[in-house]
Amino acid sequence: MKINFWFLSSIIISIIVVLPILVVFSSFFQDTSNYFEILKETFFFEYVFNSLTLLIGVLFFTFILGVGAAYIVSFYEFPGSNFFKWSLILSFAVPPYIYAYSLFAFFENYGTAYTILKNLFGEGNYNQLIPKFDGMFGLILSISFSLYAYVYILARSSFLYQSQNLIELGKNLGFSKIKSFYSVILPAARPAIVAGLSLVAMETLAEFGAVDFFSVNTLTTGIYNAWIAFDDLAFANRISFFLLLFIFILFLTENLSRKKAKYHLETRGGFKIKQKIKLNGVKSFLAFAFCFILFFLSFLFPLSQMLYWTIKFPDNLFDLKLTELLLNTLYLVFLSSFVLLFFSLISNYGNRVSKNKILNILSTLSISGYAIPGVILAIAFITLIAWFDENMFQVLGLLSIKKIFIGSVLGLVIVYCIRFYSLAFNGIKSGYEKMNIAVDESAYLLGYSKFKTFSYIHLPYLRNSLLFVLILISLEIVRELPITLILRPFNFETFATTAYISASEDLLEAAAVPSLFLIVIASFFILLTSKYILRENNE
Repeated sequence: MKINFWFLSSIIISIIVVLPILVVFSSFFQDTSNYFEILKETFFFEYVFNSLTLLIGVLFFTFILGVGAAYIVSFYEFPGSNFFKWSLILSFAVPPYIYAYSLFAFFENYGTAYTILKNLFGEGNYNQLIPKFDGMFGLILSISFSLYAYVYILARSSFLYQSQNLIELGKNLGFSKIKSFYSVILPAARPAIVAGLSLVAMETLAEFGAVDFFSVNTLTTGIYNAWIAFDDLAFANRISFFLLLFIFILFLTENLSRKKAKYHLETRGGFKIKQKIKLNGVKSFLAFAFCFILFFLSFLFPLSQMLYWTIKFPDNLFDLKLTELLLNTLYLVFLSSFVLLFFSLISNYGNRVSKNKILNILSTLSISGYAIPGVILAIAFITLIAWFDENMFQVLGLLSIKKIFIGSVLGLVIVYCIRFYSLAFNGIKSGYEKMNIAVDESAYLLGYSKFKTFSYIHLPYLRNSLLFVLILISLEIVRELPITLILRPFNFETFATTAYISASEDLLEAAAVPSLFLIVIASFFILLTSKYILRENNE
């Protein structure tokens, strides 16, 4: 029997991606140190309670901000509406940990807010008047303003393509605009909104930098402490299991709540393109004010805080090895993106030509890495390499592989690939779904081999999908902190790790420069992707 190269390659890639994920699920049955028993009696309940509180708080704020902004820019036309439809996604450029630095520094005693009041009104005891945003509330705000764009983008997409028939349905029932919104429009957009909130939930439970900065004990910090402070990989994996259980219960609850509900509109009149309502007067001002305040708080506020510190303390700019940080960051971005695109192309084409059930199951499992926090994947990867090293390589008398994969760029790239494989695989898959299988059959009839069909027909057709995936992955890698922090080589820093290390040493002013460059680079990638994620066929 002839072995299909594409099938075999796809199987190998899927197994490589799946193995660390399976380590996490199998971790519950591993033996742990006495630290587990101690933690159960002391801080474990606090970890769970704080994680739940954080999750509920962030989901509430991102729902209000994301759905509110999406509704306004999708249904109404007002001054600046075309600007806000894309500028509101720039919050993606500000990771939660950088927003946390800005929020704390602005409102702290003798911080930026104090300086502004002092310059405007002279000397005074302003610290008592300035609110403090730290602890759990500061953490919730930092993550919410950074992540609401997930809900905004998906809700806006759903709102844009709701038929005019749906809007008219509310009018015919005599509903007011408010009642029509929560009785007709919002339920129709539920799948998109829930998808956005699910992404927010995963990112919230995975967040490490902001959680650590505000000293809030969650399951994520428990994982990091179990590994760093107590050198207990088994227990770190066990806490990871509980965190994944949180995510699984969240998805299961939402799916059960929907049951057999339908979210499409069946109508004899066909799909009618929705017309935006032009606002005037006070309503126009209120819509503009809401969007501007959201844009200011989510993007301009942290950007200006970092810019202010950079200008006020120019020595930090000159002391930083900017060229080295930039090259390290871009090196990881381009190397990881290339590997991810290469693997995802082979897997997708392997699925397309083989149509094998086992491969489909493996592919489905392999894309679950995005649902697993980076800190968990990093720990699982270290556990897997340590097991292979002890049980395979040392038994066979081979050299240790720990140094090859742990504390190296190779290990870093592999875990990036596991974490973001879903983005690359699904992005390319969506492009393939638009290509009729008849194209392949016609190529074979013309004498094209599978490789030639892939090279000369598929790759040119998938060009836009590949570009979009490349930019999306680049954005994620630039922002990624825990994986880089745990697995990077010695003395190998990026903008993200440099900002975190400075902030963890209470040198917030020094964290401003790398944070500013990170925001600028991420903004560049976001503006490139906006062409794809903000398309409007009706404009």
